[in-house]
Amino acid sequence: MGDNSSPNIVCDPERLIKKCRVCDSTNLQLAIDLGFQPWGNNFLKKEDVGKEPFYPLRVVFCIDCSTPQLDYTVPKETMFAEHTYLSGITKTLSEHFRSVAEEIDNRFFKNISHKSVLDIGSNDGTQLKHFKNLGYEVRGVESAEIPAKIANESGIPTVHAFFNLDSARKLNKKFDVINAAGIFFHLEELHSVCDAIKEILAEDGVFAVQFLYMKRIVENSAFDQIYHEHLLYYNLKNVETLLNRHGLSMFDAYLSPIHGGSIIGFVTHTGKRERSPQLVSLVEQEIENKSNEFSTYLQFAKRIEEMKKENLNYFGEAKKQGKRIFGMGAPVKGNTLLNYFGVGTDYLDYLVEKNELRRGLYSPGSHIPIVIEKELTELPDIYYVLAWNFKKEILANNQALIDKGIEFYFPVNPKEV
Repeated sequence: MGDNSSPNIVCDPERLIKKCRVCDSTNLQLAIDLGFQPWGNNFLKKEDVGKEPFYPLRVVFCIDCSTPQLDYTVPKETMFAEHTYLSGITKTLSEHFRSVAEEIDNRFFKNISHKSVLDIGSNDGTQLKHFKNLGYEVRGVESAEIPAKIANESGIPTVHAFFNLDSARKLNKKFDVINAAGIFFHLEELHSVCDAIKEILAEDGVFAVQFLYMKRIVENSAFDQIYHEHLLYYNLKNVETLLNRHGLSMFDAYLSPIHGGSIIGFVTHTGKRERSPQLVSLVEQEIENKSNEFSTYLQFAKRIEEMKKENLNYFGEAKKQGKRIFGMGAPVKGNTLLNYFGVGTDYLDYLVEKNELRRGLYSPGSHIPIVIEKELTELPDIYYVLAWNFKKEILANNQALIDKGIEFYFPVNPKEV
């Protein structure tokens, strides 16, 4: 793990779960062990390199409701109060958010004059800008100070708070649309959040939940999408178990290519709408593919070990040939991969980023310096692409470098959706 030979291990027994986060069962089995890792979004100032805490990063599987989940909870105040991720940086993501907003409006609320939307974990307001353009009254709730400030400054009313039943009631409003994009698997206060959604969703409202699809994570061998912020890993079966506990039901869903494969699910109050044939078909595919069986996760764990050997062999061969390698992107998931593989500055000189909030910082655990893409003064022979979920955009933006003979290597190659 870079130059960190004796990491600062933190394992508070009180933070280890004793029962399933979804169904409260105590029948949990270890499925995947990625060792002790730093919190992946804890990008470091130079003076803090080597001082970052390492926590257990393990996935356990609930035998009763089939939910894969982390067995250790890093406090939400540690992970989400000051994180530096901005959703508006990537064109692909903004376009996806626009498409979702237009779909929701066209399908459910096209002819309604006064309509409102709440975005949970609204970040810099990118998703809400697209709803605002469609005539919605918009409101965001965001736990991180900097993105919330950016959103408010750009005209997107955003409450700086953790979303739960208490903060939801303070909004004193019911919403036609509640959106949660890439946040539903983060929730330490999972059941309070579900109760809150149930309480403030209008009678005919739609809760749009967007989440990384665990079936696709396994199919893509995308183990780097396992990290401390992602407490839960959803297939349709287990997300339905969760929703049903709170009087909510999914009535439609489809698989989107965003982030290598995400479910865009549409949820409302139980008994309000029939399940769509599309949703029924997706659920049947999970059964056919044994996506909710413990044996599938044990096989996934073996594949992860093989990937480590393959990638270290690749690095070793490239270095033998005297090639210089930079990391492309510094996403949180990249830190899971780098730390599990044990890759640091012995292989990667820099991580090249667009997000200027990460200028001059170092990756947690591997301690690779981050440089801003537009400020690069030299080029590598190989870009090792950690932000692989934006593969098409990255290849399109860098065709000139590819033409010069620079290789773009993708440690994870997502299957087409």
